[in-house]
Amino acid sequence: MEIKKGFKLASVIFASTLVLAACGSDNTANDTSSEAVSSEAVSSDVVSSEATSSDVAAGELQDGTYKLEEKNLDKNGWKVDFTLTVKDGKITESNYDYLDKDGNLKSEDEEYQKAMKEKSGTGPAEYIPELNAELVAKGDPAGVEVVTGATHSSESFKKYAQQLVDAAKEGKTETIMVDNQVEE
Repeated sequence: MEIKKGFKLASVIFASTLVLAACGSDNTANDTSSEAVSSEAVSSDVVSSEATSSDVAAGELQDGTYKLEEKNLDKNGWKVDFTLTVKDGKITESNYDYLDKDGNLKSEDEEYQKAMKEKSGTGPAEYIPELNAELVAKGDPAGVEVVTGATHSSESFKKYAQQLVDAAKEGKTETIMVDNQVEE
């Protein structure tokens, strides 16, 4: 008799666990763990917005060139420079990269590439073109996959791309200036 009650209780607990697990969300794609390069942190002044595929339907975007820049260099001496081109209502070009104080591109910095690749398995010469190409191909920042080893950069890319898409929906071609000053 005691065994049957214990078995029933275990069955109820197991079933409840399955139901709760099924209702939970999988946040592995949004992992911003310690692997992220802290020097690329973006302040909370940046408005984060999630896009869905239906948000970026064909024809909603106004043709033009849309630009976003970070105001300040990060701890490693880089800041985001991002230009998005829309033609016939679709994203036709995405130029996301980082600039140093002299205007050099992070994606072309061989030393940075080597150091990051050794540490995380990828570098800006690989993940930056991948992010740009995926945005053009999918036309939707929400559809861009996070690059393993460049999680924080990928999340920043998606956030900034969404801001540019929002500007394109309204036809606002003024440069978006992001105050990325990180307080320590």
